[in-house]
Amino acid sequence: VSHHWTLEQWRRLLCGQRLLKTILMGQFLSLLICGTAVSCQYLVEEEVQTPMLQSFLNYALLLLAYTSILITRKGDGNILQILQTKWWKYLVMGVADVEANYAVVKAYQFTTLTSIQLLDCFVIPVLMLLSWITLKTRYKPVHFVAVMVCLLGVGAMVGADILAGRVQGSYSDVILGDGLVLLSAALYAVSNLCQEHTVKNLSRVEFLGMMGLFGTLISGIQLAVLETRAVAEIKWNLRISLLFAGYALCMFVLYSFMPVVVKMTSATAVNLSLLTADLFSLFCGIFLFHYTFSALYIVSFVVITVGFVMFNAVPTYSALPEEPVEVSSNQTAESSLDHLLVRRREPETFYSAHPLPAVNS
Repeated sequence: VSHHWTLEQWRRLLCGQRLLKTILMGQFLSLLICGTAVSCQYLVEEEVQTPMLQSFLNYALLLLAYTSILITRKGDGNILQILQTKWWKYLVMGVADVEANYAVVKAYQFTTLTSIQLLDCFVIPVLMLLSWITLKTRYKPVHFVAVMVCLLGVGAMVGADILAGRVQGSYSDVILGDGLVLLSAALYAVSNLCQEHTVKNLSRVEFLGMMGLFGTLISGIQLAVLETRAVAEIKWNLRISLLFAGYALCMFVLYSFMPVVVKMTSATAVNLSLLTADLFSLFCGIFLFHYTFSALYIVSFVVITVGFVMFNAVPTYSALPEEPVEVSSNQTAESSLDHLLVRRREPETFYSAHPLPAVNS
């Protein structure tokens, strides 16, 4: 069989519905992260700095929406059965996700936005390495080239920040701040890897239900220990309430929708897509916070998008045998969104959630 593709085959691949759908959904996730960043910026202007409270609200929504479904299920899909066999796995996932969100937010106190944008990309090589080891994902040379293209796009964005003189942050503990960003990226990689394995081999509802349960528990304890005074000092009004609601809603939709995109592609592909989230935040900053526009923002967006298309145009494959998935009446609670967006395919893979639900936030 010839391995040389014709021009028509490449055209059909690049213009295919699945690839276009993946690009659009990836940018939708980036817009949601942008929404969380804008909400956070306005909360900072209101002198509200309660990142753990914001995370707690998101996990509580996941608990209400998805954990409740697991509670009402019967049989193997019931929450008690899941906890008896896999509780420690989901505990590790919950700790990784909660602490990743917290670490990147704390990093803003010690290092610069530019450093965070650069070092946050560390999630991609870590995720590729973990996928190679645990999921047996095998990449082709074009995938590594695509990642480098995306990182060049990030470099253009950071260059625009430097030229604009946006170097916020204290330099006194810059090493601590950079270390927190790298820690956050590694933890996000663990969380994203757990997500990819769960949604591809088990179910989206199980992943989100367990994330809601353990995320609420862990963030609730951390909130009580670290932010009780800060929450008590909030001067509540309609504006602040709406900002909290907007942040929580964006995060909830991000966490709910991201597994659908991960199931279509991979956690690595989704994180490449989320690199544009900082760009959307900067575009909003031009209109809302009077940032200086730079043509490098457009260049960065185009380059990152090209890299994302390159990564998804050529499929990866897994050397791991597929796990059998039992289909029972319990799984009727699974959202029809999966069936609408994920069609059967031919065999071939500022408070930031990326970076992020992480998401990258």
